[in-house]
Amino acid sequence: MPDSIRLRFPDGSDRVYPSGVTGYEVARSLSEGLARVALSVGVDGETRDLDRPITADASIRIHTWDDPEGRATYWHSSAHLMAEALEALYPGVKFGIGPAIQNGFYYDVDLGDRTLTQEDLSAIETRMAELSKRDVPYSRREVSKADARSFFGAKGDEYKLELIEELEDGTITFYEQGDFTDLCRGPHVRSTGVLKNPKLLNVAGAYWRGDSTRRQLTRLYGITFPKRNQLDEYLERLELARQRDHRKLGKELELFTFSPKVGSGLPLWLPKGTILRETLVDFLKEEQLRRGYLPVITPHIGRLELYRTSGHYPYYKDSQFPPMMDDEEEGYLLKPMNCPHHTQIYAAKPRSYRELPVRLAEFGTVYRYEQSGELGGLTRVRGFTVDDAHLFCMPEQVKQEFKDVIDLTLMVFRSLGFSEFTAQVSLRDPSNKEKYVGDDEQWDQAEQAIREAAAEKGLQTVEELGEAAFYGPKLDFMVRDALGRSWQLGTIQIDYNLPQRFDLWYVGEDNQKHRPVMIHRAPFGSLERFIGVLIEHCGGNFPTWLAPVQAVVLPVGQDFEAHALEIAATLRNAGIRVETDLRNEKIGYKIRAAELAKVPYMLVVGRREVESSTVSVRRHGSGDSGSVTVDAFLASVGEEIAAAHRAS
Repeated sequence: MPDSIRLRFPDGSDRVYPSGVTGYEVARSLSEGLARVALSVGVDGETRDLDRPITADASIRIHTWDDPEGRATYWHSSAHLMAEALEALYPGVKFGIGPAIQNGFYYDVDLGDRTLTQEDLSAIETRMAELSKRDVPYSRREVSKADARSFFGAKGDEYKLELIEELEDGTITFYEQGDFTDLCRGPHVRSTGVLKNPKLLNVAGAYWRGDSTRRQLTRLYGITFPKRNQLDEYLERLELARQRDHRKLGKELELFTFSPKVGSGLPLWLPKGTILRETLVDFLKEEQLRRGYLPVITPHIGRLELYRTSGHYPYYKDSQFPPMMDDEEEGYLLKPMNCPHHTQIYAAKPRSYRELPVRLAEFGTVYRYEQSGELGGLTRVRGFTVDDAHLFCMPEQVKQEFKDVIDLTLMVFRSLGFSEFTAQVSLRDPSNKEKYVGDDEQWDQAEQAIREAAAEKGLQTVEELGEAAFYGPKLDFMVRDALGRSWQLGTIQIDYNLPQRFDLWYVGEDNQKHRPVMIHRAPFGSLERFIGVLIEHCGGNFPTWLAPVQAVVLPVGQDFEAHALEIAATLRNAGIRVETDLRNEKIGYKIRAAELAKVPYMLVVGRREVESSTVSVRRHGSGDSGSVTVDAFLASVGEEIAAAHRAS
């Protein structure tokens, strides 16, 4: 081991330290303030405990709360703190896994037949706070497989024993804090004292290892923050999220429903939701026609052999419904993807280079067998429609076509108020090549084309290994909604493999056959998921051009109903989606009902309006806007809708 090592920092500078220096000591050498807030350290990209010795030259980064790695370390350590509290309160509890997640952490535990109450959760939070105040260190210890088996065997924890059997001897570590010991790779914060403001958020059931044939454990979700105001702000966002929950708003706004007689994860679109959905579809269809896309329609099923050739069966076998009919050679499968069908439309006739690119677009419904515990409103369903298109082009056309699809995707986001997003280049994992098809050279070409196209469009990108589709890399758009949550929506993929697997070709300028490249794209992604996210993003307050009901006419009394119906007919003939509230209720009640229904415009009609040939206009959330003629109202709304489309 060398006497000294050289560490390089994110700003490009480097320093020499004694071999065996710890991340904490490095942080102190930079500033005492940094050492106080440091949570973990990145060494050549690996996140480690601050107290682990560094014995070789490396690139180094000190992680604080502002870094995702720092928060993950904080929350993983908090999961262990919660486990210690559980073991103290419920002797004999057994533990599954307890990772950090995007916001907070969870731990899967076996409490026997006990069901936790709200009082139990409060007691666990209190014990976590007490354990934190002891400020005891987290210590890492390497153990042999035999010792690990012996420790958890004595505790009777079969879940940890199962995990141990999957580990190689020499790679097993325990972490200890106070009276608690856990099987864990780490990393963790230096001591429990930094873990503050514990809050348990939810209790759910979770099958061990995700296997519905095995025991269901109790999953406890929690979160911690260094400062109380951070927890308060988070809880406020959670409450706002509950108010905006698309399942709640979908019911209140009469957009969609589910029926156990139809089946879990199979949404039924109500009239207003159908209008919303079809307005989105028409919006994209019109834009696609302007951009040279050709509409196609494919069936909801296909021969099993089609998906064997594409690779979707067996690559995605576990998430598909079982084949229909007994003879698998002649069996059929509910369509899990549209792309294999589109290859056959391309192959329906000989193609010349003069035709390319060929852009085939379909709002195609596909089916996936999601586990019942993973279903959630519209965001995780078993039948959903993808705004799918597949572009078949020459290799030299790939980058420009990819850039054009980026433009289309960004236009969709702008039109619907999604202004914050991260562009993620999703790459294969070179260490797990069996997950992917195709040769290295084609993968390298596709990955580089995505990087160059994104850079030329001015996108700041992040790269994620292991997130590629089995047939090619992709550019995923991780969109941040109004509540600060991130959702994967639009996606664009480059595919050299399916054209080869289906023997697709075109005749080039040299009169020889050449293989096209396939680009998969879906700006919305799943329509169901996109609409679910959109509902929560805008809280059900859709822009006027998209609102299922754009205006409601409210007669002050029965004497004015006929006039209200005439106004509604005029608006309807002008293309406005309008309703008339003829209930025998006071006008204040009708206005409140329209406000709750989030209708953009309310047109009040009474004696004064009849005599002056006007309507009294109220804007949702803004109150009275004054009286105008019906023609003036139509001109104003028409300009509002036109301006929204121009802005896109």
